Amino acid sequence: MTTSKTAAPARLFTQVAADRQTGALVVGGHPGGAVYVLEGRVIYAESPAAPGVGELLTASGRLAGRTWQTALDQGTSTARVGRLLVEQGHLTQGELELCVLGATYDAAYFALSPASAPVEFLGGAMHWLGPIAHIDPAAVDREVRRRAKMLDDIFPDPRIDTAVVTPVSRPPRERITLTAPQWELLVHADGQRTPADLALLLGRAGFATIQELRRLAALGLLELPEVRAEAPEFVRLPRARGTAVDARRHRAGPVDSPAVAVVPVVSGVRPAAPDPPPAPPPPPVVAEDTNANGTVYRPPRLARRKPGAKLPKEVAAEPAQIHPGTDEVLLKRIRTALRGLR
Repeated sequence: MTTSKTAAPARLFTQVAADRQTGALVVGGHPGGAVYVLEGRVIYAESPAAPGVGELLTASGRLAGRTWQTALDQGTSTARVGRLLVEQGHLTQGELELCVLGATYDAAYFALSPASAPVEFLGGAMHWLGPIAHIDPAAVDREVRRRAKMLDDIFPDPRIDTAVVTPVSRPPRERITLTAPQWELLVHADGQRTPADLALLLGRAGFATIQELRRLAALGLLELPEVRAEAPEFVRLPRARGTAVDARRHRAGPVDSPAVAVVPVVSGVRPAAPDPPPAPPPPPVVAEDTNANGTVYRPPRLARRKPGAKLPKEVAAEPAQIHPGTDEVLLKRIRTALRGLR
């Protein structure tokens, strides 16, 4: 079965699972993704908007990049990458299954939640990771709906899930309570990283990252993304070594595009370099008075006080001068407010 049309990905996914097909349901658009099924059971899903198994294992420090790259080189062509990691003792079966489940549900949300997108089913396709976990398609569909409703209840704006994260320049309130994950996201959000970039950088699940970002948006701490009529040109940056590879150079067959960072290309004439700042003016010269005999008068220098020495009595005894316009009631209010902040 091979179809290529614009339809609801979730509806076509249900049809493929009911027919007990084997292959990959490739969803186009932004962000898009792919869901791999084996005789109607979901074995994996991936999307550029969600970190995959390799990114989660290496970014969190569970696997070294060299170990992951070696497994890719040895098992990609035979779809045995996951099995090799377990057989060689790098991961337990339970650890790998848990990681596959998290990555699959994250990516399935992005691939199956759009109401309409270009969809194509490629029969017989197998993911290079291999069949690690067999998931009921009805459970995947329920989880996608549950996550979509959960995010809408927090903040109903799906643009936050894929747009670059830009914190606001000034908080909307004087006091804001943040959790540790929210603080990390705000610290690492630089106006260029997307939620997928932040999840990869911090070694977290994609959906958990989006949850916290929507909560930050509900608090008014994120700039809402603008709706652009035309998308800018993009260039793809290479992946970090050891995190993942493009499976297309290892085997023939359908794969989705790798999750790589993108940056806009700025076209046009490069602006001229700004003029150098003017040199600071020279320090003023103090004029010296000369008397009739030609003797130059120089003002006496003040003796330097040693650190920790007490002030002279005549200076220490001077009473503090009170400004005539001081409002005693205002000062009391300020002192009361400062005590309340302690």
